[in-house]
Amino acid sequence: MEAILEVKDLKKYYKESKAVDGLSFNLYKGEILGFLGPNGAGKSTTINILSTILKHDDGEIKFFDREMKDNAKWIKQQLGIVPQELAIFEEISAYKNVEFFTSLYGISGKNLKNAVLEALKMVGLEDKKDSKPITFSGGMKRRLNIACAIAHKPKILILDEPTVGIDPQSRNHILESIKKLRDNGTTIIYTTHYMEEVEEIADRVVIMDKGTKIAEGTIMQLMESYKNTRIYKISIDISKRQEFKYDFLYEIEGIQKVELNENCLSVTTIKEIENLDKIILSLVHRNIKISHMTSEEGNLEMVFLKLTGRKLRD
Repeated sequence: MEAILEVKDLKKYYKESKAVDGLSFNLYKGEILGFLGPNGAGKSTTINILSTILKHDDGEIKFFDREMKDNAKWIKQQLGIVPQELAIFEEISAYKNVEFFTSLYGISGKNLKNAVLEALKMVGLEDKKDSKPITFSGGMKRRLNIACAIAHKPKILILDEPTVGIDPQSRNHILESIKKLRDNGTTIIYTTHYMEEVEEIADRVVIMDKGTKIAEGTIMQLMESYKNTRIYKISIDISKRQEFKYDFLYEIEGIQKVELNENCLSVTTIKEIENLDKIILSLVHRNIKISHMTSEEGNLEMVFLKLTGRKLRD
């Protein structure tokens, strides 16, 4: 695979705080890279550095084998940035919004018109080209934001949480548009707080925490240790939780891990071994009332929780 972005030992400090501390990873041509990290992991700082908004303190960044520090202007031409905060003008039409941002890249005349219309079509807003964003829903504004970033046909598109606070229909439309962009040759870095989005669209994932990379690979590679895992979440009624002992559950075949959080018992077990009946009977025999129960198989959220100690949306 061709690495079109190489990050080596990247560092960014704020006084005594190490926002990014020795981060290294590659971005390969034609992929969607899911870029994940809990709050405070250094993810946003990294995105701002790659977007040329922030300067890094140390390390090496190469776009298309060119050093960032010596080619910043050229690199900006190759990038499309969709920031977390909306960057559109509410009082001019959708068409004028995209036209303005696209013209900043030196595109004009018929080429500019075609680029604007193509971008609006890509995000499903061609029929709203003459409407003002102030009349749009939150999801439509997010889609317009993306159109403004892709009209100049960037080689690398960086999306920083583009589906925050929008309805499911708009989210699905955005995810489908991103996959189409990838299929048409755009390479994408995608950050989100919705793990299901990463599972749906990402070809590969980088997880960072405390300023550095802690895991990298395809979703299948990251989930390898969980592929035969099932977790039962059992809500139980116990009046004296501090006295509740659950060691007896380890006597059941296939049980790997048991945790108690508030009144929720989390039981990790080998998927191939059918032992739910034994788990329930063991609790019932000890007069432990079960009020609710769910089960889930190994997923990326489990990997993230194991690596960082936190859920992605914590």
